[in-house]
Amino acid sequence: MNKVKTLDDLKKMRESLRASLDLREKSNTPDQLVQIKVSMATCGIAAGAKEVMSYFIEVLDRQKIDALVTQTGCMGYCYAEPTVEIKLPGQEPLVFGYIDKAKVEEIIDKYIRKGILVDGIIPVTYTTIKPE
Repeated sequence: MNKVKTLDDLKKMRESLRASLDLREKSNTPDQLVQIKVSMATCGIAAGAKEVMSYFIEVLDRQKIDALVTQTGCMGYCYAEPTVEIKLPGQEPLVFGYIDKAKVEEIIDKYIRKGILVDGIIPVTYTTIKPE
């Protein structure tokens, strides 16, 4: 652990520990929260999934929306990376593709806040072409 040299260092450490504790407390009741899983496989990371995840956390925090944002492995939709699975409490999860900062804001404002579906949903019935 780093040494605390200034009051600002102490404040940063407190915020970091508070955020960590908050995440652990939220994970005890995930079904009651909006759950956002960002695909962080190699193709997702190359397409900007890290930035998408950071932006989700930033906007949700700014708008004071309780949500559990985590990373996951490959979802199998490499063509549509970055991909994000969102599960609202009491509903089936939806997978969104081609996510960027503008789409993050649209998803939060329309889907998470109001329950309005937005473009970019990857249908459950989608299947890939399998080589023979």
